[in-house]
Amino acid sequence: MTGASHDRGAEAGARSAADRHVPVLRERTLELLAPALSGGPAVVVDATLGMGGHAEALLTAHPQLTLVGLDRDPEALRLAGRRLEPFGDRVRLVHAVYDDVDAALAAVGASAVDGFLFDLGVSSLQLDEVERGFSYAHDAPLDMRMDPGARRTAAEVLNTYSAGELTRVLKTYGEEKFAAKIAAAIVREREREPFTGSARLVQLLYDAVPAASRRTGGHPAKRTFQALRIEVNAELDVLARAVPAALDALAVGGRIAVLSYHSLEDRLVKRELAERAKSRTPVDLPVELPGHGPRFRLLTRGAEPAEEQEKAANPRAASVRLRAAERIAAEDP
Repeated sequence: MTGASHDRGAEAGARSAADRHVPVLRERTLELLAPALSGGPAVVVDATLGMGGHAEALLTAHPQLTLVGLDRDPEALRLAGRRLEPFGDRVRLVHAVYDDVDAALAAVGASAVDGFLFDLGVSSLQLDEVERGFSYAHDAPLDMRMDPGARRTAAEVLNTYSAGELTRVLKTYGEEKFAAKIAAAIVREREREPFTGSARLVQLLYDAVPAASRRTGGHPAKRTFQALRIEVNAELDVLARAVPAALDALAVGGRIAVLSYHSLEDRLVKRELAERAKSRTPVDLPVELPGHGPRFRLLTRGAEPAEEQEKAANPRAASVRLRAAERIAAEDP
């Protein structure tokens, strides 16, 4: 790519980050985090920076805020960096997976922070780049790596996992009721020729899923592509480490907000927040034992969805579930 064409591509990327990306539940997220970030210097970690939409809104709303942005995707960091450039040294960007809370703390030389934000799932940037293979709507290499430098691709999963392993992935991460049938079809088909492109997989899925299910269950490839993406990027394993680490790193009065996009993510987040919001006093005692009270309080009543108006304007908001909590007590010494 020539220098001139690279500049044009960068400018287009910057426009994409600032103009085409609409952060999901932006105003509600700002509202939930605001009490922890207002009134003086504060530090927030945007653990899934993406194209920087939530980060830009937070930095604009809180002039004394320092933001640490994590992302495993170098291209996301580059585009978000351009978008957030006006905020100068109030922004620290780190190439890391979102469970690397130690890297976030090291970026600001702190042992605790005032806020954490997780906007989970595949980003708009990754969906827009057809060659990354996240979308079943276009024929593309079966990649699906959020970090292009990572080793495992979707093609490797399809071509090397046993039928049993594929069934597990599809059933667990895609909640696919035809998992075993699809896995068997994949194993048969790859013996003829290894999988490389998404169109062939989409056709196999269309043929494997019964017509009645196709009419009522959405696109037959949706669940399998979700499952492959989660497996390739170890998303639930990362999330299971990330949420507890983030909660541990919050100062008293600090807040966390998590946007999930499918039930597997939301269930994990719900369980961890609920556990921290429980009293640790034995249930048969009439009074709270000192140091055994809840360490967090929940800020949302269950999981909050987007309003219908936002869902209509921003398709990515259709499945969002937002949960938030505030630290109200330190850990036991």
